[in-house]
Amino acid sequence: MLPNASTWLGLTCYTAREMGRAKSKLGFNLPALTVLPGLSSLPGLAVPGRARGLALALLLVGSFGCESGGVGDPCTPEDEFFDTFSGFSLGEVNVESRSFQCETRVCLVNKFQGRVSCPYGTKGNPPDPTSAVSHNLPCEVPGFGGYVSVPVDPQRTERPPEVAVYCSCRCDGKDPNARYCECPSGFECSEIVVDQAQGQAQLAGSYCIRAGSNVDPARVLQDVCTVEAPGTTPTATDRTCGTPPSPAG
Repeated sequence: MLPNASTWLGLTCYTAREMGRAKSKLGFNLPALTVLPGLSSLPGLAVPGRARGLALALLLVGSFGCESGGVGDPCTPEDEFFDTFSGFSLGEVNVESRSFQCETRVCLVNKFQGRVSCPYGTKGNPPDPTSAVSHNLPCEVPGFGGYVSVPVDPQRTERPPEVAVYCSCRCDGKDPNARYCECPSGFECSEIVVDQAQGQAQLAGSYCIRAGSNVDPARVLQDVCTVEAPGTTPTATDRTCGTPPSPAG
């Protein structure tokens, strides 16, 4: 059996919480797979059984080193490690409660559109002709290669990851016995996760978010990250979200 990820090689890591999710998403049995937190499994690893678990653990240790971060540090939500994830919607709040990238163990997605790793969006691979994305550039699955296979909306320029996706912590809630954090300078404690009696009461409450960033999604500007059309010169409104990816090979 593989060593527990929390002590293996002396690294401060934790095992993942959703082995059943990995089985249902990828369609194989993982009785001996031990992975790091927040990341249930990865597409495209053609290694069976125990060898798959060992390869994944080594890959994660080599790629990320279990580095952790504090409130406001960048994080990539675990869903983005799946090529079939089409991205978040502007009206949702997502709390990844055991992120292996955050010292707080919370990677917060607060009113964000698309994928952190795919600012300009994509039509998918192969391209979906019904997608509203105006270019044919691909998006890579972060850290592990391969292309995102489904259409992804581009990010809204008013809600980039620095504003809407980062490591956070729960700063208030209804449970008097829970441990809450204090928000650092530049952040405010805001109730963004409401307990809707759907089995997620332990995540409900207030989280540290960037001051002034808890906006009404309906009021967010429609402007998105754009790339110039093939063969044309970029305008002042193009490439404002960083260097676009290279065309698929």
